[in-house]
Amino acid sequence: MREPAPSTRDFDDPKLEALIEIMLLAAHADDEFSAEERVHFASSVESLTDGRIGGADLDALLVRLEAGLAADGRAARLAAVKARLADIAARKVALSLAVRLMAADGILRTAERELILETAEALEIDRDDAADIVKSLAP
Repeated sequence: MREPAPSTRDFDDPKLEALIEIMLLAAHADDEFSAEERVHFASSVESLTDGRIGGADLDALLVRLEAGLAADGRAARLAAVKARLADIAARKVALSLAVRLMAADGILRTAERELILETAEALEIDRDDAADIVKSLAP
């Protein structure tokens, strides 16, 4: 029996930022942050944070997260996300959010599929579970 996904309403700010960071990594997977992905990203963040992070606060967070990605690289940022998301259920939520964002434009490119596998491995999510997440959310 599958456990219900945890509610992000119960997540503290570091966990929410980890989810946003996973989504940002997903947005950069194919080096193209399309208009559809941008709209989905902003809408997802607003929904995810119940409006706590948006506008200038979101812009500042993105600048900080993008600087961390540029300085540390994707593998280090994925490790940092894993550290902030201690339980597997929260990590699966993060992967689901990433898949949804990457699939927002209706296409899952090779680079995006590779990032899904890399993310699943970095977050210690079983490949079969990751495949189930993709199957349920991707076009």
